[in-house]
Amino acid sequence: MADKEKKVCGSSSSHDQSKQEEDLMALYGSDSGWVEARTHCDHLDILSSDLTHIPTPDTPCNRCHHPAENWLCLSCKDVLCSRFINKHMLDHYQQQHHCLALSYSDLSVWCFSCDAYLDAQVMPPLRPVYETAYILKFGEAPPFRTVECLQLGDGSSSGN
Repeated sequence: MADKEKKVCGSSSSHDQSKQEEDLMALYGSDSGWVEARTHCDHLDILSSDLTHIPTPDTPCNRCHHPAENWLCLSCKDVLCSRFINKHMLDHYQQQHHCLALSYSDLSVWCFSCDAYLDAQVMPPLRPVYETAYILKFGEAPPFRTVECLQLGDGSSSGN
């Protein structure tokens, strides 16, 4: 009888742990929409040499003139609409192979070749365009994360 009780307790504990893992995946996993931006990209060599002089965030798409959901090509500085509008930035990548773009909606940076978001705050070549776009959009400098926050976020804190 004691063996039966242990098995029931063990399976219940296992069930609880499994439920906790499911809850964490829903909170932080692919179902949550949370995406971890990359801190390295092999395609930064295609960046424009001057990313401090860029079109304003309210610039419409150069092709269809749609006013929203536009992206800035970080190679040639064309402003083109997202895949949710008329896919002009995606077409531009497929035709020109300019793989890096900054979203004027949320100032995220996407690499089409890596199929990933890039962390513009920690990648030195991307910081100037991120900062310029932020100032143009909000009228003030962005609140960059400190080195201490970056180390804690990377799990590389020496406190343990």
